[in-house]
Amino acid sequence: MKNFIDIFMWFFGGAVIIYMIIVTVIYGLMYLFALLKVRKEYRLDKTIFDETHIDSFYSKPTSIIVPAYNEEVGVIDSVRSLLSLRYPEFEIIIVNDGSTDRTQEVIIEQFKMKPIHKKIHEELKTRKVIQVYQSEIHPHCILIEKENGGKADALNVGINYSKFPYFCSIDGDSILEESSLLRVMKPIILSDEEVIAVGGNVRIANGIHMQLGTVFDMKLSKNYLVLMQVIEYLRAFLMGRIALSQFNLVLIISGAFSVFSKRWVIEAGGYATGTIGEDMELIVKLHRLILERKAKKRIEFVPDPVCWTEAPQTMSVLRRQRRRWHQGLLESLWKHKKMTLNPTYGGIGFIAFPYFWVIECLGPVIELSGYVYLVIAFFLGSIYYEMALLLLLLFVINGVIFSISAVIFEAWGLKRYPKNSDTLRMVLLSFTEIFWYRPITLFWRCEGIFNFLRKKSEWGKMERVGLSTKEQEK
Repeated sequence: MKNFIDIFMWFFGGAVIIYMIIVTVIYGLMYLFALLKVRKEYRLDKTIFDETHIDSFYSKPTSIIVPAYNEEVGVIDSVRSLLSLRYPEFEIIIVNDGSTDRTQEVIIEQFKMKPIHKKIHEELKTRKVIQVYQSEIHPHCILIEKENGGKADALNVGINYSKFPYFCSIDGDSILEESSLLRVMKPIILSDEEVIAVGGNVRIANGIHMQLGTVFDMKLSKNYLVLMQVIEYLRAFLMGRIALSQFNLVLIISGAFSVFSKRWVIEAGGYATGTIGEDMELIVKLHRLILERKAKKRIEFVPDPVCWTEAPQTMSVLRRQRRRWHQGLLESLWKHKKMTLNPTYGGIGFIAFPYFWVIECLGPVIELSGYVYLVIAFFLGSIYYEMALLLLLLFVINGVIFSISAVIFEAWGLKRYPKNSDTLRMVLLSFTEIFWYRPITLFWRCEGIFNFLRKKSEWGKMERVGLSTKEQEK
């Protein structure tokens, strides 16, 4: 029996160590590519581009679609931030997806909405639209009341009612900076429409000071759970997506802030209803359409334009969110599994899909198993200490070192959090990640896999407190 345990522990520990070494190398290369990319643009004055190319944006009017379900706390600030955007021509389409709170009432009251009759050509099948309203004080802002059908259905309704060739989707609790739309459209302008979809950077807004939809002071939340998510977002957006974007391998751009060519989205069938991860599903469908048509098109991520969004403040809400995200990832990968290692799909099939299968999807199971191995190894005795210490070192590199690197990367490159004390707080908190935050989120992601296997779909309620008050700092 002892021989069997020894063989199993050496074999299992070795397998996890080899996996973690591969992950470390991949993340290290991603960090290097991101570093070179940001360094290249470090000294560029973004405002010069905004002013120099402002005429080009006149030829790319954009519809901004805001799906809203029970967003009465944050939707007004979100729309106010959109009304303040510096962009030549755009319209705002708020889609009330059968809210059960006062979302519709507060929008109508705040923006003086009146019922109108608006004919459309239905490109995408959706749930029934009940009424369309238009603002008397902001004529380019409309509200669509529809039957509840989920976020994907609400976005499809917005696409049907949009009148411009590009649309930007943002969440009902998100805040855009005044230059965000200009800068997220930059790849489309410079590529002469070769780029058909662009994702912007999403940052956590809990703790910031904001009034009337405008961010006045960027401060970090006092909630350690929120602060840990800030670090996690920095690592995910600034490292992984920058590197993948350079090679046209991005499979995920956040639905909280992204721009699309309406024609290509309609040809891809719009957002998929009945799936949890409608954002990733659309990107995968677009890649598939591009490659099957052999079209010279790209999907990119840009780190500079920023969208601020409210993050979960409690363990229970964060658990539902991460469980849902991972289940959505697995649903899209499984639905399009034939693209994996398929030569028809080039780098998407041979690099992106294997990466998301092995690193992003199955990674939580393997990494969480490694944490269990560490505990068992130290209890069983000194014979396993060497392997356990090596595995712990790899966890430190992947959890602590990369997180600290992302924080420093942010402080040096983009400077969204200008105070040195904020940077120091994030660096110090990064040292604690592998002891509590990382194992917990890995477990929640494993729950997402379990829900997928038993075909259980649940969205989960995101409890909002709003961003105009200081309540989120408690």
